[in-house]
Amino acid sequence: MVVPLLGLHIKSLGASPTLAGIVGSSYGVLQLFSSTLVGYWSDVAGRRLSLLICILLSALGYLLLGASTSLFLFALARVPTGIFKHTLSISRALLSDLVSEKDRPVVLGEFNMASSLGFILGPVVGGYLTELDGGFYHAALFCFAVFLLNAGLVWLCPWSEAEVHRTRNGWGLGKAGVLSGRRDRGPQGVATSSAVSKTPRPWAQVMSALQDMRILVFSELWDVFLVRLLMGVAVMLYYSNFALALEERFGVRPKLTGYLISYSSALGALAGAAVGPILRLYKHDSHMALLHSSVLTCTLLLLHATAHAMAPVVLASTLLSFSTAVGRTCVTDLQLAAGGTQASGTVIGVGQSVTAMGRIIAPLLSGLAQEVSPCGPPALGAALALGAVFIMSLNKRHSSGARTDKFKSD
Repeated sequence: MVVPLLGLHIKSLGASPTLAGIVGSSYGVLQLFSSTLVGYWSDVAGRRLSLLICILLSALGYLLLGASTSLFLFALARVPTGIFKHTLSISRALLSDLVSEKDRPVVLGEFNMASSLGFILGPVVGGYLTELDGGFYHAALFCFAVFLLNAGLVWLCPWSEAEVHRTRNGWGLGKAGVLSGRRDRGPQGVATSSAVSKTPRPWAQVMSALQDMRILVFSELWDVFLVRLLMGVAVMLYYSNFALALEERFGVRPKLTGYLISYSSALGALAGAAVGPILRLYKHDSHMALLHSSVLTCTLLLLHATAHAMAPVVLASTLLSFSTAVGRTCVTDLQLAAGGTQASGTVIGVGQSVTAMGRIIAPLLSGLAQEVSPCGPPALGAALALGAVFIMSLNKRHSSGARTDKFKSD
């Protein structure tokens, strides 16, 4: 509801495209340093507690955003959400704890479908509210209320984390064994150890999380993380000035833009349900599915950048909903396959840190590209997506074949 309107709001506060990019990058800086720490924290403290605290502090961020009448207040409001808005990551880690490796891509696709439903109604409501006097502030306060509702649901829903931990024996390493030696104790071993030794100090846990991040980034997963970064920045560039570019290029009003975003989100939800059949078509080869979805994304970004009418824009938006949904699920599955089950919070946190790095880079690149042309951001995104395709073509993961054989035997 709010994210597509941030560019228009910060422009109304008097910010130039470059300054808006700098302010927007502050969110990515905070996410960069907090993603891994919050993911590690959810592994240690439990999914429910970490999820509840993240929801409440994210709600505080939207409350502050609803009161932002200057660039300073706008930047200040992005701090709580930048640090604690990791609710989707913790939820994905919880799902990874509960399901088998074979079922994980399907479940993640269904989860992405469910989360996409919020983007169907949100842009429509946000588009209507923006055209009213003080509409952006009402939209931010409405988001605050939704987060409070989510916090209440997490608090009231009966669930036991003990059942989650019993679904796996030990920490469960992935195929790459990336975190071997650091996640080699099961829940019983952890409980026994805690009875003998003192609880590690907070700074020691922070250093351990940062060390896990370093191990993962410089492991054989480097190409997956780099592709995630490039594709993430490419898609962010596409959305960074979506509403503003449509208004400048084709005279589209925010209300109609909201309908278009909701239409794309609805298709994205359907694409989440189609991830399972698509991966079965690829014989559970997530790497190849990611490669082909990235090729399609690159082509569609180029089509959007060169469009001279709304018809190609609508076509690109339609197909992008499917390509990005498949790509997002596949890259997460490749990460979790290497990181293991009960270290999933840390693995997903590192992936979110990589995405956060993209959130730092994308607004800056978008601001500079918009100085040249409204078509600049999606054109630059197409170039970055092409680079990701090139990397994947040169670094085909050897584990894909072994994994396919395993699922065939299952």
